[in-house]
Amino acid sequence: MKEQDIYKLLADGECVTLECKKAQKGVPSSLWETYSAFANTYGGTILLGVDENMVGEGQAKRFVITGVGEADRMRKDLWNTINSHEKVSINLLRDEDVQVVSVEGKNVIVINVPRADYTIRPVYINNNLSRGTYKRNHEGDYHCTEQELRMMVRDSNETGNDRMFLEYYTMDDIDIPSLERYRMLFRTDHPEHVWNSLEHKEFLVQIGGYVVNRKEQTEGLTMAGLLMFGKGLPVRDRFDNLRMDYIDKTNLIGEQRYSDRLTYDGTWENNLFNFIQNVLPKLTKDLPRPFRMEGVIRKDDTPQHKAVREALTNAIIHADLMLNGVLKVEKYDDRFVLTNPGLLKLPVEQIYAGGESRARNQRMQAMLRAIGYGENLGSGFPLILSAWNEKHWLKPELIEQPELMQVKLILHIETLVEEKPNDMSDVLKNVLKNVLKNVSKDVLKELTDRQKSILEFIYCTPTMTGQEMSERLRVSEKTVQRDFSAIRKLGINLIREGGKTYGHWIIKEQQGGE
Repeated sequence: MKEQDIYKLLADGECVTLECKKAQKGVPSSLWETYSAFANTYGGTILLGVDENMVGEGQAKRFVITGVGEADRMRKDLWNTINSHEKVSINLLRDEDVQVVSVEGKNVIVINVPRADYTIRPVYINNNLSRGTYKRNHEGDYHCTEQELRMMVRDSNETGNDRMFLEYYTMDDIDIPSLERYRMLFRTDHPEHVWNSLEHKEFLVQIGGYVVNRKEQTEGLTMAGLLMFGKGLPVRDRFDNLRMDYIDKTNLIGEQRYSDRLTYDGTWENNLFNFIQNVLPKLTKDLPRPFRMEGVIRKDDTPQHKAVREALTNAIIHADLMLNGVLKVEKYDDRFVLTNPGLLKLPVEQIYAGGESRARNQRMQAMLRAIGYGENLGSGFPLILSAWNEKHWLKPELIEQPELMQVKLILHIETLVEEKPNDMSDVLKNVLKNVLKNVSKDVLKELTDRQKSILEFIYCTPTMTGQEMSERLRVSEKTVQRDFSAIRKLGINLIREGGKTYGHWIIKEQQGGE
């Protein structure tokens, strides 16, 4: 890392992945809280020898390079502390993760903290799991809640969540019609399989929905068995923390809130298999189905239909169904939004790239894969990206929302290339060509990359909120607000009409603007 790299980091300000500390007299004790927070969230960079002026505007005024005294001694102290395992639960740093960089003739220590693998989270300090575990939220470090701690501990178990034995839950709690519909699909895909001749309980044993422990003389349903095929009342009784909800908000008229909804209303047995079977046809019915024949059989399962099926499957197999939350599917005129409780076990970049899969609910994953739901070897998300790219629709957005303990997937079903290009650089060109016609090139050069991204967001998705932008950009809402102010000072007026939640943005040139 060089001096200009430090300036580039500081240009974006402190955020979810950057922390500055003055640290002139030695390694500050607060460094270890940030180390834990970065390791448990997205990873990040700590700069020792940089002081932040909270009232200053712009990089030159906001950050002051103070430098550290005796950089070599501080590096040695840092390594001695982290390797002793008395301060932190695990050392994630390699030699190249700690550097001394000369900035303005002063020494700045740069510490790059990687995101810890889910198998070794939580990372905590002071030998205190409950009080020494931190998370990163925008510009600060915060104690993890008990619920967040339990989630990380569960995730560290390689065998997944849904193998848990549920004492006192038996075959009496299974909705037999649901199980029979599943078995019919299984039989269609595997007509010669030996499991087809088994009784219901034995079949559930084979697919991981029921366990028999002869040593302890206990038997009963697993978490996977009850949630997938259980009767609604036992499911709600045991998992009262969880709700399943489908909302159709297409073709609304006037003050109408939704055009269709599937929730706990007593008309269906509330298990996950029924949820999938009810929701998937509703979700995909308006997607185009070209007429195609293979012999005498019509084939209309398009890549986009497969992608939606994959997205719904992913929402279930990656959800932390022991958290308080909602497994929600929303359908809009221009997008699908799928939300599931729990955070990502893998970095977003790795999920987009594919190649690895770390399902929380491995037995449910196997159950669904057996009837054609879900791809192998981590290829599911690339399948979604490929299907959307084929239609030139906007790239799907996978958004982690740590403050809500949930993950949101947005599948846009609009914006053809010829109407609104998917290429972000072309989008910005359209903003400048069609909206900001009279803003000078010299003024536009003052825009940072993040500010350009904000203009692109507003142009492509006018309904996007400031909070959603901060989540996409991984900075605080305050940072986004500061960018709004900077953009307006350049003569570009950003106006929010219709309210914070349900409104939309308009980009205008200010009258008499620069």
